[in-house]
Amino acid sequence: TELMDQYGGRVVSHGVDIRNAMAVDEMIDQIWTGGALTDLINNAAGNFISRTEELSARGFDAVANIVMHGTFYVTHAVGRRWIANKLRGNVVSITVTWVRNGSPYVVPSAMSKSAVHAMTMSLATEWGRYGIRLNTIAPGEIPTEGMSKRIKPGDEAGARTKAMNPMGRVGTMDELQNLAVFLISGGCDWINGETIAMDGAQALAMGGNFYQLRDWSDEDWNKARESIKAQNEKDRAARG
Repeated sequence: TELMDQYGGRVVSHGVDIRNAMAVDEMIDQIWTGGALTDLINNAAGNFISRTEELSARGFDAVANIVMHGTFYVTHAVGRRWIANKLRGNVVSITVTWVRNGSPYVVPSAMSKSAVHAMTMSLATEWGRYGIRLNTIAPGEIPTEGMSKRIKPGDEAGARTKAMNPMGRVGTMDELQNLAVFLISGGCDWINGETIAMDGAQALAMGGNFYQLRDWSDEDWNKARESIKAQNEKDRAARG
């Protein structure tokens, strides 16, 4: 409603468990009845900080099933319909800067986002002949409640990034939206298979990952776990 009030047009939402390939395919079928999609933005995410030796298989799967499997399921469901109907299309996936250099303490996310990065390059070459382009955006910190509580607990939102970033600030959602719109526009049809960092050069200056957490004490990690647990419970309550 807020988007329609501000920009006009029509906004339709569809709920789905992105980890379920069959459910994703049924959702895309439902969307297609109202007309074929022209563009796809993959922004499914799950992440939390943890010492990897303390990570459970369930914790790993919680991230990998959403980020890696879910992103592929949606991309596959949309892409094969574009190909079958001889339609051009654009896919923009939101990844992270550490797809290029890895990151400690967020290994499930680093592995899963790197898989999306590889999918983008692979399908850009495979599906390019159909007029289907795939690119990714690797943003730096754009503070949200869920992100801040899970990967930077205990910090004022954006404080650490502002202190380390060459431009002295965090990103904004408008900047991310503007770049995504540019990538799906007809004005850059020869950009395909690329990852564009949008982080104020922080990855170039600092590596863009979580190596600084190596100095955390057991107490710091215990506080982080409690913060993550509280945010998870809050999110579950909000979903009903």
